[in-house]
Amino acid sequence: MEAIDIRRSVRKYNGMPVEDEKIEKLLRAAMQAPSAGNQRESEFIVVSSRKSLEQLSAMSPYSGLIARAPLAIVLLGNTERMQFPENWEQDLGAAAENILIEAVDLDLGAVWLGVHPLEERIAAVRKQFSLPDNLRPFAVIAVGYPAEKEANHFEDRWERKRVHYE
Repeated sequence: MEAIDIRRSVRKYNGMPVEDEKIEKLLRAAMQAPSAGNQRESEFIVVSSRKSLEQLSAMSPYSGLIARAPLAIVLLGNTERMQFPENWEQDLGAAAENILIEAVDLDLGAVWLGVHPLEERIAAVRKQFSLPDNLRPFAVIAVGYPAEKEANHFEDRWERKRVHYE
């Protein structure tokens, strides 16, 4: 529960590269996420070249921070594996959250940048990576070592008034 409690959106990184072992752990965490009917439609692009990160940072007015991150992970849904296509966004959302939580456990910081359902962002990601029609861009997660020591910290967000019992 601690990783969930202290996870925050981290947008500033110290520039240190993320080790391959940690990248694999982030991807393993994503692939452990539940999916409708176990369809496991998620696929991932690991982006670490400075040129690609800079290009990806132009996908939206809010994604400029990607240019300063050492790593980004693009989450995709493969329509060829969607037995329950009405659930793909939920499946990819679970995968994204697993990456964010695993990042905390690995002393990394991360931030989720939405792509789907905004057509201009989908088109930008699709074009940059020459994606075939069966791969739907869902989100980009920027990852790196936080520039600030207290990037991930506890903030109590519990509000009893938002809980309703039958």
